[in-house]
Amino acid sequence: MPDQKKAYLYGLATVLLWSTVASAFKISLQYQDHAQLLLFASSASLLTLGAILLAQGRLAEIFRCSAVQYRRSLLLGLLNPFAYYLILFKAYALLPAQEAQPLNYTWALTLVLLSIPLLKQRIGWQEVAAMLVSYSGVWVISTRGAIFSLHFSNPLGVALALLSTLIWALYWIFSIRDDRDPVVGLLLNFACGLPFVLVYCLLFSELRLPAWPGLLGAGYVGLFEMGITFVLWLRALKLSENTARVGNLIFLSPFLSLVFIHFLVGEEILASTYAGLVLIVGGLLIRQLRPAAAQKNLKPG
Repeated sequence: MPDQKKAYLYGLATVLLWSTVASAFKISLQYQDHAQLLLFASSASLLTLGAILLAQGRLAEIFRCSAVQYRRSLLLGLLNPFAYYLILFKAYALLPAQEAQPLNYTWALTLVLLSIPLLKQRIGWQEVAAMLVSYSGVWVISTRGAIFSLHFSNPLGVALALLSTLIWALYWIFSIRDDRDPVVGLLLNFACGLPFVLVYCLLFSELRLPAWPGLLGAGYVGLFEMGITFVLWLRALKLSENTARVGNLIFLSPFLSLVFIHFLVGEEILASTYAGLVLIVGGLLIRQLRPAAAQKNLKPG
């Protein structure tokens, strides 16, 4: 099979799996709180990434990093998994999945905003237009279509979902100069972040095993949201003749996610959710259409 076809298969498999995780979040949170879900999902992810490196014969690489790289993992582990997923899961606990998922999808635009002060990058009119269009979609979803009101469906939940995009964007900015193998780096980040999750659970939640559906859900989240999909996506990008061919598949994810949310979680998808999501994705597509020279200037690093 040609490499490009394999790239599409890996990419589609990743997008399909990513599309299920919003439903998995919501179902799992019925059996445990957001901190417990993070603890068990992070543990499952750590085991998954370790198993992948072991199968590849590269597990020893985690012990060959420099002191600077271990310190970087400590910082990155605080951001992801600790802060990012703690905030994101709490947002899912407060909001319907059909609202939390599209709001979190705006992280790419948050990355553009943060690149201005942190990476000293300049943005053009297309980035500005993209943000205006996408964040109008956030407004539509957050107000459930009552766009001229200041009444949000759940102000704290909306704020947390948007805050999660800030944490995720910071994570990627601080990861730019990490020259380690991506899987090795991610495993060490989770290894450094997990103790913080454990302490948080001891202080603000409790250590107990949830009912088996919750435990399975946490394992699913750890395996597919935080673990194996990362490896599949990297494989797809590596095999593709042009990363944009595979990268554009990601725009299928939020729409497929609504299908799973409807049938697995049982939420009736609001017209405002569809409208807002179209605006969010439309803004992201506008950003994709910027000239090649501008894209080069906006690359992190």
